[in-house]
Amino acid sequence: MRRRREEPDLLLAFVSRGLAIVPAAAPRGPGCSCSRVGCPNPAGHPLSYGWQTEASADPAALDRWRQRLPDVNFATPTGRTHDVLDVPISAGRIAFRALTSTTESLGPVAVSAVGDRCLFFTRARAGGEDDSASDEWWPCDLDAAPETGVGGPGLRWHTRGSYVLVPPARAVNGGRARWIHDPTAQLPDPLRLLGALADACESVAAAGDLTQW
Repeated sequence: MRRRREEPDLLLAFVSRGLAIVPAAAPRGPGCSCSRVGCPNPAGHPLSYGWQTEASADPAALDRWRQRLPDVNFATPTGRTHDVLDVPISAGRIAFRALTSTTESLGPVAVSAVGDRCLFFTRARAGGEDDSASDEWWPCDLDAAPETGVGGPGLRWHTRGSYVLVPPARAVNGGRARWIHDPTAQLPDPLRLLGALADACESVAAAGDLTQW
């Protein structure tokens, strides 16, 4: 499958700002490109079990991965340089409009490849790259864990030990992740967005609105 012309620029812009990525599985027919029988998260997970240590923000690494593993998706580990606040698409729409109508700083925002979630990229809540700051990290009931859906169907917080797929990742359903707000925007403090996202989730919880963006 030939890549769209703009795809390399999307990923290169992401890693060039110091945000790491790692190769992830991609659709293969109706299933996953990984070798795992009965994969529970088709085209939605890193290829390697060592994804946290293998991830890199080096553009040269991206070039090597593209040559060796054509047409893969890419994921970004969270909790180092950045976190991701992840909400249902209907709540994401409400929060996005509310935040862009104010002076609140809004960082990169993406729609997931499946099309059902909205991803707000923020600064990391955890200690970051400096291991000496590890004691500053605190767990949260909203924390998301890979492949398990931990964090519930509403607001999820991707931090240490989690990841999200980076646009233009592809899903088994034919969807494609895309940026809806500048991927080069400055990363905001997650706590500054948390209230708006929580309010948006609460406002759509009873209605069950799953309308696409």
